[in-house]
Amino acid sequence: MTSENTLDDEDTFKILIATDIHLGYLEKDAVRGNDTFNTFDEILKCAKQNQVDFILLGGDLFHENKPSRRCLHSCISLLRKYCMGDTPILFDVLSDQAVNFSNSKFPWVNYQDENLNISIPVFSVHGNHDDPTGVRSVAKVSLIQLKPQKHMSVSLYVTLPLSSPLQADGLCALDLLSSAGLVNHFGRSQSVERIEISPVLLQKGSTKLALYGIGSIPDERLYRMFVNNQVTMLRPKEDQDQWFNLFTIHQNRSKHGATNYIPEQFLDDFLDLVVWGHEHECLINPSRNEQRLFYVTQPGSSVATSLSPGEAVKKHIGLLRVKGRKMNLQKIPLHTVRQFFIQDLVLSEHPDLFNPDMPKVNQKVEAFCQEKVEAMIEEAERDRLGNPLTPEKPLIRLRVDYSGGFEAFNATRFSQKFVEQVANPKDVVHFIRQKEYKAKVKGEEDVDFGQLLSHSSTEGLRVEDLVKEYFQTAEKTVQLSLLTEQGMGKAVQEYVDKEEKDAIEELIRYQLEKTQRHLQQRGVLTEEEIDQEIRRFRESKKNTAEEDEEVQVALNRAKAHRKERGDAPEDLDLSDEPDFSMDSDEDSAPPPPTRGRGRGGRGRGQTTARRGKGAAEPKPAGRARSQKASVVNPTQGRNIMDAFQAPPQRPSRGAVAAKSYTDEITIDDDSDDVSFVKPASRLTPASRPTQRASSSSSSSSRRGSQSQSQSYRGVTFDDDDDEV
Repeated sequence: MTSENTLDDEDTFKILIATDIHLGYLEKDAVRGNDTFNTFDEILKCAKQNQVDFILLGGDLFHENKPSRRCLHSCISLLRKYCMGDTPILFDVLSDQAVNFSNSKFPWVNYQDENLNISIPVFSVHGNHDDPTGVRSVAKVSLIQLKPQKHMSVSLYVTLPLSSPLQADGLCALDLLSSAGLVNHFGRSQSVERIEISPVLLQKGSTKLALYGIGSIPDERLYRMFVNNQVTMLRPKEDQDQWFNLFTIHQNRSKHGATNYIPEQFLDDFLDLVVWGHEHECLINPSRNEQRLFYVTQPGSSVATSLSPGEAVKKHIGLLRVKGRKMNLQKIPLHTVRQFFIQDLVLSEHPDLFNPDMPKVNQKVEAFCQEKVEAMIEEAERDRLGNPLTPEKPLIRLRVDYSGGFEAFNATRFSQKFVEQVANPKDVVHFIRQKEYKAKVKGEEDVDFGQLLSHSSTEGLRVEDLVKEYFQTAEKTVQLSLLTEQGMGKAVQEYVDKEEKDAIEELIRYQLEKTQRHLQQRGVLTEEEIDQEIRRFRESKKNTAEEDEEVQVALNRAKAHRKERGDAPEDLDLSDEPDFSMDSDEDSAPPPPTRGRGRGGRGRGQTTARRGKGAAEPKPAGRARSQKASVVNPTQGRNIMDAFQAPPQRPSRGAVAAKSYTDEITIDDDSDDVSFVKPASRLTPASRPTQRASSSSSSSSRRGSQSQSQSYRGVTFDDDDDEV
């Protein structure tokens, strides 16, 4: 770069950003076992070659909460190789480091440790895979048929524990690297009631950078906390308009359910750039949020953890330059990433080639699919020529829609033809089939089950999402009186995920007992008063910590009863199964003729961890229990007054103001040169031109306490894929 030396001066921050590296993914695979380590080596080498000030990681550095010794050893070796040395650090930390790194035994930035020689500091938040609490990740390892009504069924994603249960010490692999002085782990929150995000304040020359971060939190919980104004982003008291505000988050960005994601509009509008982790599709070019007026960059994963279209996008990392309130983001392609090609084939769209009534149509379809796969292999070989860093065997996926009367051929036998040519010989072809559902059934005119269970509405949903949507849609005719949709959904999920047969029954019993105690305390007598008080009591618990606690208590009771009976444990040991992955697009049941396991899950990874606070309560003496899997309704055959007689005594359980915004954006597609744009001169109210409606309209504040005028920013980013 001709102008690099002049622009990368003492006032310019150079930051390498990357997310979702997933070290250790498929490390036992003979072909793909070293992919994550090779790419991490390339990322760190790129940081050293560009002489960056620090590296910013957006979570999921490791694929497992408890990585193997080989994985930890490789990570530590690479960090020591590239990030330790005598190169001086040219920026200072101005904030209270005891607050920024409060969870560390050494609460200060690693390069200021007198016992260490750090040349490139690494700042990282944790993701859902390397969460300190041993979070459960979503993996679609099987398809469960849930039948709300006899006439229909729907395939759903299920969640399985991919790591250890809640750990008492609350440590993760990042904490080990932090104690070793190799990584600065920040953005970790201890409270489940309120979050205060305190920035790491950095200064290089005249440039001031406020680095915010929040590690992975279950999306539903964080969504609820944002709605209830329980998330606060602290700001420097002095010279707020002079800070460049950079925020790193690791959550669902795309909507996978009603509350199973974090809308960009939830974030504060004083931010300048948001680095979004957890989503695996590479969308690294900054996109502007027109409502909050900040930019979002999504680097995506550096390894394909599922064979889905989002993973087929070319992988990049970003080189971010910040000077004053202006930024430039240059995307850098990763050459060590294994190639991935995916195509969709809809058989019904080729009537000129074959139809279901043709003789030996299966052989013709298989031959046609073989031609498609061979064409993708040839394309991969052409693209790989001239790049010795790219692995030889590509990932190939052909998704075949055999709707319209076609039959699936043997996928395993087909895939074996390409054992020596592809890196995924077990699952080259994947069959899908669109399903149709009847819209209505006699006697259910008010519930549109066809719309409720359509393919588009269930794609990516979990069990509790469907239960909640079902009862919301059927509210007029099938209304829950005692249970909440969220509580019922979690109980159903526990039954589906871990075959906890007593989960639903125990939840109903516990909710009934608690409601009975509440009614006795309130002293209600008439049936009308009971109905009104039940509704108020039910609504008061919705989306609160009390509701989560009730569900956890019921589940603990169910587990205790199961252990008394000596049933098999509910947790599945998946530690030796390397093929479970995230971010899957596979949303249909496999055809009967094929064999083998499904792959993937939603990689972008829905987080469904439960961090319940309830402890198992003792079982009342003399209470009979049913050993059946079906749900037992404790009020069946009784009127409402009889149902609420006194139960056996049990121990009780203790607005952002309107703002002006001026952007000067330069997009340079052909040159690597970085040109920082001078800020526009501040306009007086009399001379300020009319702004666009999207940037000048007033918005109500979530805090109600902050009011600020958006400062002027200059933004440039390069689209050139040449390595710097």
